[in-house]
Parts: sequence; C-alpha cells; structure tokens
Amino acid sequence: MVIGPFLTLRSLTQFIARLRAAYAATTAATPAPSRRRKAPGASGRGFGATLDRSRLVAIALFVATVAAIVLVSFVGVTNRSLPVLPNQVSSVRIVAAIPFSYESKMRTDAARARLAERVPPVFRIDPEPLRRFELHLTELSAALAPYSQLDPALRASFLAENTALYNARGPYRASPEDIALLAGRDAPRVLDLGIGILRAIHGQGITNPSDLGGPRSADRIKLFQVLRPDGGIATRPVDTLEDALTYLRVNLAAEEPERARAAAMFRIFRDGVVPNLIFDDEATLARRTEAVGELRPVRVSVERGQSIIEPDTRVTPEQFEMLEAHRRALARTAQPLEDETTRLGGRILLVLAMLAASLIYIRLEDPETLQSNSRLALLALVTLANLALVRSTYSLGSLEFFLENSSAASLLPYISPVLIAPLFVALLINAGSAIFMALFLSIFTSVIWGGRLDLLVLEFLAALVAIQGVNQTRKRNRILRASLHAGVTLAAGVVLLGFAERLPPLAVLKQMFAGLGAALACGVLVVGLLPFLENLFKRTTDITLLELTDYNHPLLRLMQLEAPGTYHHSLVVAQLAENAAAAIGANPLLARVCALYHDIGKSTKPHYFAENQMSGENPHDDANPSLSALILKAHVKDGVDLAVRHKLPRPVIDVIQQHHGTTLIRYFYQRALQALRQKPSDSSPLPPLLGISSAPGPAALGATLPAGAPPRNPQPQLPEQTYRYDGPRPRFKESAIIHLADGIEAAARCLPKVTPQHLDEVIDQIVRDRLSDGQLDESPLTFAELNKIKISFRHTLVTMLHGRVAYPAAKN
Repeated sequence: MVIGPFLTLRSLTQFIARLRAAYAATTAATPAPSRRRKAPGASGRGFGATLDRSRLVAIALFVATVAAIVLVSFVGVTNRSLPVLPNQVSSVRIVAAIPFSYESKMRTDAARARLAERVPPVFRIDPEPLRRFELHLTELSAALAPYSQLDPALRASFLAENTALYNARGPYRASPEDIALLAGRDAPRVLDLGIGILRAIHGQGITNPSDLGGPRSADRIKLFQVLRPDGGIATRPVDTLEDALTYLRVNLAAEEPERARAAAMFRIFRDGVVPNLIFDDEATLARRTEAVGELRPVRVSVERGQSIIEPDTRVTPEQFEMLEAHRRALARTAQPLEDETTRLGGRILLVLAMLAASLIYIRLEDPETLQSNSRLALLALVTLANLALVRSTYSLGSLEFFLENSSAASLLPYISPVLIAPLFVALLINAGSAIFMALFLSIFTSVIWGGRLDLLVLEFLAALVAIQGVNQTRKRNRILRASLHAGVTLAAGVVLLGFAERLPPLAVLKQMFAGLGAALACGVLVVGLLPFLENLFKRTTDITLLELTDYNHPLLRLMQLEAPGTYHHSLVVAQLAENAAAAIGANPLLARVCALYHDIGKSTKPHYFAENQMSGENPHDDANPSLSALILKAHVKDGVDLAVRHKLPRPVIDVIQQHHGTTLIRYFYQRALQALRQKPSDSSPLPPLLGISSAPGPAALGATLPAGAPPRNPQPQLPEQTYRYDGPRPRFKESAIIHLADGIEAAARCLPKVTPQHLDEVIDQIVRDRLSDGQLDESPLTFAELNKIKISFRHTLVTMLHGRVAYPAAKN
C-alpha cells in the first residue's frame, strides 16, 4: 500500500523536472537584449547617473550657459552715434547712451491736435423757424375770422383760397378740410395747444441726420453741446425729425379726444417741426482753444538703451528731435559714460536674472527637469541654438549687400527664427514653460536688435499663437499649421506697424513675407528635429502616441496574429482606460496607447493564457502551479523586452512593468494550496518547485500515524512571493487606471449575466481588493478620482457588454 503512493510521487517529481527543463530551454531561446546589455554598461551608466545628478555639473552648466548667452547676445553688438539730418537715411542704429527727458514740441502739437479733434462741436438753437411758422399761422387764423358769417355756399371756396395763400408762404402741406379747424369757435384753443407743443419741441432742439450743419453726423452724436441763451453750454440729447413728429402726434392725441380732429391738427402743426440746431463755429473754436490751452507740454522720457533711430530707415522729424535732445543731454552731463566692462557687467546681470527666473519657474512647474542635468543641458542647448540663429541673422547686416541695400536690411529682424525653441518646449514639456521660453527669447532678440520693443511684442505674440496652435497636437501637420498662423500674426503686426510708421507699401509687403517665410521655416525645422529631440529628452509627445495607435504597428500586428484573444482584451482595456482618464483629467491618449501595448508580452507564449486557448486545451492543467505562475509572470519581462526592442516610449514600458503591480496570482496560489492539502502521505520530500516550506519530519510530510493516534493537521507555509508579480506598483494615474481596468475587464467576462448591479459589485470588489493589497499606495489617485473611474468603468462596460434581442428561429 505504501509503494503506490511512493511511485506516484516519484513520477510527479520527474514530470516537474521535465517541465522545468523545457521552460529553461524556452527562456534561453527567447532573446533578452536588455539583460545582455546590462553587464557591460553598468559602470558607465552609474557614472552617467552621477553626472546627471551632480550639483557641480549643474553649476558648471549654469556658468557655461551664462557665458554663452552673453557671448551670443552681446559681444560684437554695439551702438554707434552718427550725426544725421531729417529725411536722411541712417546706416546705423542709434540708441540712448544715458537716460534723459525733454519737452517734445512735435508730440505736444500732435497731442493738441488730437485733443482738439476730441472736443465735441457746439450747436445753438435757432428760434427763427418757429417764429416764422407762428406768424404765418396767426395770419391764417385772422384771415379766417369772417368764415362763420359767409354764405355756406361760399365757404368752401373761401377755405380753398386761404389755404392756397397759406401754403404759398412756406413749405406747408395744409388742406382746406384741416384748415376748417382754425375757422371754428375753438380756433384759439387749437392754436394755443399746437403752438405750445411746438415751443416745447423747439426748446429741446431738432436735428436732421442727413444735414446736421456741423462736422459730424447725428447718428454718431449721442449728447450735444448746446449753447444756452445765457452763454453757457449744456450737454443734453436732442430730438431728430422723426422723434419730434412722434412727440407732436402723441401730445395732440392726448389733448384732443376726437381722433379725426387730432389727426387734422397734426397735419396742420407738423409743418412747424423743422430742424433748428445750427453748428456754432465761434463757440466750438473757443471750447477747443480752452481745452488745448490747459494741455501741458508732452515730456518724453527715454531710457538708456532705447532705440532712437533704426538702421536703413529714413529719419523722421520726431526722431531728429529726440536725437537733438539726446545730444544736449550728453553735453550737459559731467559723468563719464560707462565703459565696456561696466556694460558687460550689466549684461551679465541681465542674463543671470533671466536664468534665475527660468530656474525658479522650472522648479515650480517641472521639478524633475531641474533635478536632471541632461534635461537642463538640452534646454540650454535649444535656447543657445535659437539665440545663435537670431544672432546670425543680425550678423548678416554687416555684409556688403545689406549695407548697400537698405530695404533688404530692414527684413533681417523679421526673419529671426524665434519660434524654434518655444515650439520644441511646448511639444516636449508643456505650454507654460514654452511661454516663458518665448518671453526669454523675445527679450534677448530685442536686445540683439538694439532694444526694439516693437520687435519684442511682435515675436512674443507670434510665439504665443504658435504655442496655442501646437497645444495637445496629435498630428505633425498641426505644427506647420501653427507656424503658419504665427507667421500670419507676425505679418499682421508688421502691417499695423508699417501703417503706423508710414512706411512705403512695398517695404511693408516685403517684411510681411519675410516674417511669414521665417515662421514656416521654423515649423519645418521643428518637424524634422522633433523625433531626435524626443529621444534626447526621453519625452513622449501626443504625436508619437497617436502614431502608436496605428493597428498596423508591428507589435499590434504580432498580437493580432499570435494572441488574438489578448489583442481583443487590450482593445477593451484601452477603451476603459481612455474613458476613465478623460473622466479624471488625465491623459486619455497616453492611457489608450499604454493599454494597447500592456500585454504584448503574452504574444511570446500565447497558448498559456486563457483568452488565446481556442482549442480548449489548457497547458496549465498538467503543470505545477508555481511553474504556471512563473510563466504568467514572465509575460511582463517579455513585454518589456519587446517594447525596448521596438523603441516604445518610456511611459509605455513603465505601464507594461506596472500594470499587474505586485498582485497575487490567486488562481494558481489556491491550486498550490489545494495540492498541498490533498497530497498523499509519504516520507519523501516534496519537490522544491512548489515553493512549500514546512517543518521537517513525518508529520510535515503527511506520514501515516500509528493506529489510534489522533490525526494531525499541520499548517504548511506557502510563500506568496512565488505567486506575486514582481512589480513595481503603479506610479502614475494612467498606469493605475490600466491596472484596475485590466482586472475589471477580465472579471466582467466571467459574469454569467451582465447587469449594472453585477458590474457595480465586481468593480467595487476589485477596487477594494487592490486598495487593501496596497497596489495603489504609490499612485497619485485620490478617492474622488477613484469614484469617477468606477463610474466610467461601469458606463463603458454596460455599453460594451449589452445584450441583444433573441430572434425566433425561422419556421419551415
């Protein structure tokens, strides 16, 4: 009876030994480039890591950057003074050597002219139209006095004759039927009522929008300056002809209850509504003279280094006035001008201040970059390269062609490629750092070109437009489009500046195309160099991530062919992760890409995973649980090897390593425990591959007890480490989302019936298990975000796993 179990245990030991040898041979056949590369480069990588974190290297890099920026931005860039006359073309830039101020006659005259333009015109009310209408109407009323005493047969002709005489005295449109009101007994009341209303209307003032009589049209004037009879000026609104007629009709209707009489009265008195507002030249001139007299002379303050005259431009009278004031200020000063050493010290202080501000900003927004000397070196390299290109365009001005061709030389400031570094930083780091970089480069570009503030504003505005255009971009052509928009912005600024400076239209057109062409050239250069800098920075842009979503990628094609079940699982996990990442404000594209590739290691041994076992045969049925767990764990290492071989981005590799964390392979762990509890009694030791550690002796091995002795139930120890993934645990939001989605998708497929309630239970259970197991301890997710993720998972799974209506079978 003892021989049977012994032979069975020995056969099991031999089977496990054969499985171990087969797995070792499979592992040896699988290429592992990362392990082969580790040994020879270990010491080098350690030295490189030391350099990357060394503070001495960081200080040396900072000093070298300061020296390089000073060398590029200032050395050889000088300001010279040259006597010039108005309307002459200056061949050099003249900047202020000292700060000074002066009273500008030209600016004062221009300010007085602008102020005089802003003084509103003064109008006065002309009483003559109303007086003349009242006279004519009174004469008509007197002429109609005999009307009541006439024979009724003669009254009609009498009214017609007087009406014709009345209409001939002015532009009146009265009819005999309406004039009959003035022949009645209440004629005095009608006259008093109508004339009283007209006086009120004329007292307010009446304007004609088509012919105001002044320099402005009435539709642009809301409040009028009206001269009062006492000589004062009142600011008040006035009525148009339409408003006055409406006022007349409404008041007559209110005073006369009979509508026909009110209408007849309106037709009589409407002829008295005429414009009575007249532009007053003398009063307007007096007001403008008073306003201009109160204006103080314009005093212009010029800072040291401010541009006075630009090169290859015609000197305007205002520039000449500033130049003369500068010369007088230099003649008055008894203090010697600063020498080159002092100016160099100031320039170094400027560079130090700008770099210090940059470091503070990086420390607040991207501390990881500040801790890596390699990233700082690359940022410095991009900045210096961009400044060097700007300086190169400045140096072109010393060529004979540009010295002789002033129109060509005026294009050089606008072909300065300021957009390169901001575009790189926006794509590789973030928009905030790119904006700071744009400001940094715009300031130094302005300094190189003699402190031109207009150039600083235009270049900075164009850079902002470019940064906005590439924000969250997912296609490389968006970079060119953003550069085009930046070029259009720069061209528009050049047009506005050209009109403001009254430059020749041809020169403005050339500057427009120069700025537009330079912006497009920057875009093309960025598109070409972006992949190279992505590798140097170890950064991943949305453009690269979107390219990785191509289902024809070699790794995705490999998974489709070798592990179709895993491929479909990855698609579902990608949808779950993308929706959840969008719900909490993470990067949905990064989550989708990482989820697509998180299980690529299963394509190495696809038949060991349930989703790929199409034939129904499971190789784990005859395998030892610890060996099965080892095979399952190996797909993480195999996935990392494939990702490194195909040069996938670092975040994708991190997710491949972290998507299982250090979770327990519970199925095989339970199988191992069950096998341990059900193993036959024998004194032979168990094979070490099971990972079982128990106390030595017959009791531990389940030996047969003497008759009558109480049964022993030893508690063998099965270490979980053999059945746990190696980790690490998820360390960023997208990785944690994929970690949860991976388990929830697998669990949801095991549900016999998919309902929202069942899904809620599964999701809550898995999230609780992962939290209690500490799998999310290193991730930055909050409980509020976890709740949003669970809601997103439930909604996505309900829509994915919805049921269908069962159609009845067709009857024969």
